[in-house]
Amino acid sequence: MRNRYTAILQRDGKWFIAFCPEVPEANGQGRTREECLESLSAAIELVLDYRREQGREKAPPGAEQTSVLV
Repeated sequence: MRNRYTAILQRDGKWFIAFCPEVPEANGQGRTREECLESLSAAIELVLDYRREQGREKAPPGAEQTSVLV
């Protein structure tokens, strides 16, 4: 599933750094704008995968699991 997220980028010396307001734990960096966005994308994916797994572990026994498309 693909969703669109906001990326806030800025230059910090020779590096680009970025964060995502929708997923505050995720941030990225890179020597180029493209590397930075790829790094941020990977970080967002890791955070969301972790949150998904944590949510599954907290589900009560016998609860139904399904999905919704956003």
